[in-house]
Amino acid sequence: MSSQGNTPRIQGSIVAIITPMDDNGKVDFEALTRLVEWHIAEGTDGIVAVGTTGESATLDVVEHASVIEHVIRVAARRIAIIAGTGANSTREAIELTSTAKKLGADAALLVTPYYNKPTQEGLYRHYRAIAEAVDLPQMLYNVPGRTGVDMHNDTVVRLAEVDGIVSIKDATGDLVRGHELITRLNALPNGGIDVFSGDDATAWQLIGLGAKGNISVTANVAPRAMHDICRVALEGNAVLAEQLNQKIASLHQILFCESNPIPVKWALHDMGKVSLGLRLPLTVLASEYQAQVHAALVESGVLPR
Repeated sequence: MSSQGNTPRIQGSIVAIITPMDDNGKVDFEALTRLVEWHIAEGTDGIVAVGTTGESATLDVVEHASVIEHVIRVAARRIAIIAGTGANSTREAIELTSTAKKLGADAALLVTPYYNKPTQEGLYRHYRAIAEAVDLPQMLYNVPGRTGVDMHNDTVVRLAEVDGIVSIKDATGDLVRGHELITRLNALPNGGIDVFSGDDATAWQLIGLGAKGNISVTANVAPRAMHDICRVALEGNAVLAEQLNQKIASLHQILFCESNPIPVKWALHDMGKVSLGLRLPLTVLASEYQAQVHAALVESGVLPR
């Protein structure tokens, strides 16, 4: 695969952690500390700080760096930390990735440039420029349903030849397409790059097809369960992985009843872990969904009956 330097290979359940905020919308670093410690204790294998679930779009540059720095400091090398550094400006993405490297992140997660909808050649040059500018393992991130741009498998295969690009988060939820990508990457002379699922509901299946883990929203509320699902799937036990996944299937669905991270933040509030702080244009979960989220937390065993 493309060079990762001395960085250990990351696999398993990686939580796309929320950025907790108080009722005034200020980042709650005390709550963030508690969440990081909880994830380490519950077996989470890695943390993505300031990704989409971490409300990166509403954080300014100083806050962005402060959250990453805080998570790295609290984790203290006990768990892999991946910094969300994507932007729809290549120059800005390079600056954010450079900052993440200086802060000590293990890797960077870079979403495809959103809204301006670059061509496939533009995507290739964007990611190659970042990899050439910053010596930090880079994870590509394709989530067309959110960004309005779809990075084709052909482009990913091209990028797999670029030093510094080590993996991709595939949030398409398309298992046929994901399997094709894994097969093509594995056939590359350099060994290709790792594929991670970005779709909680189908993660165990994509791992069974050769993915190395899952970058998860559900892990915010059920970290041990997601760790166990990824672990047994990586061990090749598809039957048990499906059984474990079925126990929390209701969470996978309900946590997207409104735009992420609105439902998962409400769920963590219901669990007593964070306040309801969000920043506009995001708003607190609509009342008609709150009982459904609570019911899913109970059904999945996260909260007692």
